[in-house]
Amino acid sequence: MTDHLERRRPGARTLAVAGAMLLFGAATVGAQDGTRKDTTAAQGSSKRDTTVAGGDVDAAALRGRFELYGFGQADLGFDFKRSDPNWYDVNRPSKLPSFDDEFGRNGNSFVSVRQSRLGAKAAFPTRRGEVFANFDFDMYGVGNDAGQTTIRLRHAYGEWNNFGAGQLESQFMDLDVFPNILDYWGPNGMLFFRNAQVYWKPIDHGETRFSVALERPGASGDAGVYRDRLELENVKPRFPVPDLSAAYRTGAGWGYWRIAGIVRDIHWDQTPTDTFDLSGSAVGWGLSTSSNLKFWGSDVLRLQLTYGEGIQNYFNDAPADIGAERQFDNRRTPLDGVALPIFGAVAFLDHSWSETFTSSLGWSMVDIDNSDAQAPNAYMRGHYAIANLLYTPVTNVMMGAEYQFGSRENHSDDFTFTGHRLQFSFKYSFSQTFGGKP
Repeated sequence: MTDHLERRRPGARTLAVAGAMLLFGAATVGAQDGTRKDTTAAQGSSKRDTTVAGGDVDAAALRGRFELYGFGQADLGFDFKRSDPNWYDVNRPSKLPSFDDEFGRNGNSFVSVRQSRLGAKAAFPTRRGEVFANFDFDMYGVGNDAGQTTIRLRHAYGEWNNFGAGQLESQFMDLDVFPNILDYWGPNGMLFFRNAQVYWKPIDHGETRFSVALERPGASGDAGVYRDRLELENVKPRFPVPDLSAAYRTGAGWGYWRIAGIVRDIHWDQTPTDTFDLSGSAVGWGLSTSSNLKFWGSDVLRLQLTYGEGIQNYFNDAPADIGAERQFDNRRTPLDGVALPIFGAVAFLDHSWSETFTSSLGWSMVDIDNSDAQAPNAYMRGHYAIANLLYTPVTNVMMGAEYQFGSRENHSDDFTFTGHRLQFSFKYSFSQTFGGKP
């Protein structure tokens, strides 16, 4: 077991490289064939059949289409309590203090532009199906860049017919559960992970969809009260096979219902061994069901329930997948690792007051069954709640105010912490499409 089994959300580091890729796409799109397909999960659009049976094809019908899009956004906020300064501009219960004054005194204001985004999409039909590609990034630093305003890769993938590969939303998660809120990170109990993967969609017709994927494996471990033991320095993670995920979705005018599952193989090896051999393995698995229910015109109720073991890194805000567990009756392996059980829930209502005013109100939670060797202040349970009012005076401008609540409960020391925040955001969007039929 080790606490170094960490997989971070990947990020690009060079703006010049990203800009060059976008400019290259704009310069070459005239030589490509087809029309754009928007495969963003929240759009819910299905793939069109653009296959041509044979013979000559009109040149205009095969002209490429390229879209450059993005937005600039400023977030102004005040945290009445205090959280990890690397996550100052988001509401993450797991980053609240685990003991008194861990991050200093309460009361902290912030201004952030890290949600700002730039991206490009291109698509073209061929005689054997449509080809689509998407590349975009925002400025939210994570991993080694946590707390910084720097380039972070969001999407980098392509799709042809029912096959695709690259980095995009995991097939285990459901992006349509994400509510219309200002907080960048979102509900802690929601599955949310953009992962490198190869996927297949044998069924993709309107609201009836089935997908399966092999996704990049990875996990994080918590050695708990034994994290400083020298024996653990030689324990390294190993993932023999990719994670296997699958999802099925069906729906109609009332909305949709979706079920998804995942299974993963997690290993850790001590090399070389000595008096102790702390090598081990665990199987991670999870099941999730989610839905959007439409009523009262354009109102949407967004729901999700998830349960599993060792799937924490697929959650929006949850720490280690593997926890240390004592087995002192085994002298050779006195410390083992176990896949930690986790339960998550999401319930949000998006309501439209008028064409220009909307609100979102909801709650989310994460509950983890900690192992016996985790530290007393290890994260056990977190609650997340939001209420907002958003104003869209014109198509490309949005502003709003949001109240954010978060709470944290520790494993066994009875410590709890409750946070309250206010956020005001101003967003200016753009989108320009090139090519396609004249």
